Amino acid sequence: MSLFADLLTTIFERRMGAAPRLRRDPRPLPTLVSDLLEARSEGVVTALARQVLQRYDSMSGPEKLEAFRGLAALNIDAAALRSALDAYEAAPSGGSYRAFMGAAEPPRAELLRRLNMVPGATERLVRMRSDLLRRSRDEPELQALDEDFRHLFKSWFNRGFLVLRPISWESPAHVLEKIIAYEAVHAIHSWDDLRRRLAPPDRRCFAFFHPAMPDEPLIFVEVALTRGVPGSVQALLSEDREPMEAASADTAVFYSISNCQPGLAGISFGNSLIKQVASDLSSALPGLKTFVTLSPIPGLVAWLDEQGTAFDPQDAKRMSQLAAHYLLTAKRGDGRPRDPVARFHLGNGAMVHAVHAGADTSENGQRQSGGAMVNYLYDLPKVETYHDRFAATGEVIASSAVKSLSAGREKAQA
Repeated sequence: MSLFADLLTTIFERRMGAAPRLRRDPRPLPTLVSDLLEARSEGVVTALARQVLQRYDSMSGPEKLEAFRGLAALNIDAAALRSALDAYEAAPSGGSYRAFMGAAEPPRAELLRRLNMVPGATERLVRMRSDLLRRSRDEPELQALDEDFRHLFKSWFNRGFLVLRPISWESPAHVLEKIIAYEAVHAIHSWDDLRRRLAPPDRRCFAFFHPAMPDEPLIFVEVALTRGVPGSVQALLSEDREPMEAASADTAVFYSISNCQPGLAGISFGNSLIKQVASDLSSALPGLKTFVTLSPIPGLVAWLDEQGTAFDPQDAKRMSQLAAHYLLTAKRGDGRPRDPVARFHLGNGAMVHAVHAGADTSENGQRQSGGAMVNYLYDLPKVETYHDRFAATGEVIASSAVKSLSAGREKAQA
């Protein structure tokens, strides 16, 4: 972690000291919100923001929904916006542009910024958006409110503020507990299980943190250092495996990437995380030449069922062909890969390197993909080129071996 990042974290931790519980302001929430938007003194803004956040935290689910509807009503004034745009078009200047930008931003965006002036409020606002996401699916007005949250969070959580920290068996217990809780790909069943993923010399874990949330990982990646590219997650995580010295490894395997904060959905951290970790590992361990994932294929079985395609997880050749064909050809309406994990890694600049039948024998692995898994290869000198090609055309870049498997499936169908 850089000195600057360390400094940021220290500053935020000092700023976020626990605040005393406030005496409840009896005024209705809309009045508090209105006064907060009109306040000019920083002290008054902070005091009112504390009251609003405290009131929100004490609400029931239905009360929160009504509060969100109230926030959504703090919308742009379309007539004022049109007038400001006309004025700017007629006489472009700093003043007319500033007036246009002010009219284009809804008051609720400024409200969120003012709420964030309270020490520790960033984490509370992330939780608030998590509440909103659960309630906004069927209400377009609430979806617009969520866009304001997302727009602000993209600025507040940009890469320049993120702190990359290694997670080890010596990390604080409260952080380790969250790694166990947030693991979303391969469940961590016990402290012994976690130790096997963190303590051996050929295992690594890294997480992004934000200085305003120093005890809350935003996203983390678990890494296995191996010789060669693995094709079984059970072998990778086996209790009986023999650890190796890190310096003997030639391959870094990203086998689990977990987003930790539901309130930050749609804010991309994975791209930066994988590239930063790969770069750091490459510098620390020059013997590493290959950077791959061992990833699930969560949509495979559902897609096969929709196609009416019969499959037998024990038929390794056919499962490999079906998995390769799915990854290369199954698309959404927008032309992007149907599989969400494929979209993530291909969008980061990886390529489909290899598929493996029988790679995940867990109940979840069988249910989602008939046990098949895939390696996405991060060829560091080519990552940006592949990223640009995928962004421009949606091209699924794959190895010749995967293309041959997909073609074999097509021949079998003919």
